[in-house]
Amino acid sequence: MQAETPGRDPLLIAILGPTGSGKTAFAERLADEIGAQLINADAFQVYRGFTIGTAKPRRVREYELIDILDPSESFGVGDWVRRSSEVLRRLHAENRSAVFVGGTGFYIRALFERYEEMSPEPEESVRQGLMEREKSDGLAALVEELRQKAPQIASQIDLRNPVRVRRALEKLATPAEKLDVKYPTFRSLKVGISPTVSELDRILAVRCDTMIAEGWIEEVRAILATGLSMGAPAWRAIGYYTLVELIEGRIELDEARKQIILLTRQYAKRQRTWLRSEPNLEIVNLSGFSEAEVEGAWSEIQGHVSRLIE
Repeated sequence: MQAETPGRDPLLIAILGPTGSGKTAFAERLADEIGAQLINADAFQVYRGFTIGTAKPRRVREYELIDILDPSESFGVGDWVRRSSEVLRRLHAENRSAVFVGGTGFYIRALFERYEEMSPEPEESVRQGLMEREKSDGLAALVEELRQKAPQIASQIDLRNPVRVRRALEKLATPAEKLDVKYPTFRSLKVGISPTVSELDRILAVRCDTMIAEGWIEEVRAILATGLSMGAPAWRAIGYYTLVELIEGRIELDEARKQIILLTRQYAKRQRTWLRSEPNLEIVNLSGFSEAEVEGAWSEIQGHVSRLIE
């Protein structure tokens, strides 16, 4: 990769991909090569204490926007864009490049496409009220409300998914806000890592077992011991509710493992769908995770970055 030309705007690069695709390793390698600052773009890695299950990087101290919040604090895309723009203004003043990596595609899109309006996180009372209504009246009541208030939105989401239905109603109850953000000038690039579905499914099963072996269950026990409310936003990270059920004796370990793997594969599928609609994205296909296949993908990433530098 050729050296940078002094005096030009620094680079703004995002490495995207479904969970388990190896994007963090690629991002760290790229940051080392071009001397860039690593910045987290994952909605749950911002929370302290939620570490193993959110797949926080080993080099966490080299990142901006990781471990910045208590798990009870609400944090949405608007908050993340504001904080990211503050970091970018500082980096631009230092003429230093930035590499974003994380699984929350909406964060990256909002920043790179310079969204000017954003829906903030809903009030906790709104979220809790919807959850209580679902328990008392059932999902069908929430679906009917959504169809009455926003039929177009209702036609575009999976109405069998209670989380999607609640989130849609939360957004309707939370008016959009203007984002007063100043974006410094960077030369930008978005790279999407695209592994084959079969290989990724295999990796996600292995990763779940590795996380459990590394102490994920003990991590959840420690969080529970703090008395953190089950309504706290950080609990929504995949696998944590499932492990609470395991700890409380409602399911066995094998069932918990199967649930987590299924939820993670479903999440990866949604991420792949999201990436297919991502504007200005350079796709790097990853046929497998052997050393040769990873090096081939890395060469493609280098090529895209070299063209940005030219």
